[in-house]
Amino acid sequence: MNNKVDYQRKLDQVREAFGYDFMALALVESEEYHYVIKWKYASGNLNDRFRRIVLQSGKGIAGMVFKTGKPLLIPSVHQQLESESLFNYPIVQSEKLRSLGAVPLWNDARVAGVLLGGFRDEEHRVTDEMLKVMADDARTGFGDFDGKELMAN
Repeated sequence: MNNKVDYQRKLDQVREAFGYDFMALALVESEEYHYVIKWKYASGNLNDRFRRIVLQSGKGIAGMVFKTGKPLLIPSVHQQLESESLFNYPIVQSEKLRSLGAVPLWNDARVAGVLLGGFRDEEHRVTDEMLKVMADDARTGFGDFDGKELMAN
């Protein structure tokens, strides 16, 4: 991933095309003994708190998608997540999301990022179909992520 990509512009375009209230891109960073996931870019954000969120593999929305390499769909935050556990999902709280979907962004057969789209009102919900479209878009490559899950032998 050496190319300089305007992720902010790409996020703005994708958010507008899909009609989401909020879209964000989290990138995986290598720390001394493990990986951390940080939300680096957002479109439609209410504030800049997303930049201070640092997640470990398996924690939070981005951490779960990074760990499993699978999309995550939460059509209704209120129906699927208990209010006592919302502190485990800081992006949901800081952006007041009511429905969201997140997909892994692959590069060289590794999850290198997470793309999230969400809605803030109860009238709009991320559906299986919307998540599939987002995942298909990610598979064709997003910025300089190549979208390749498996390396050819």
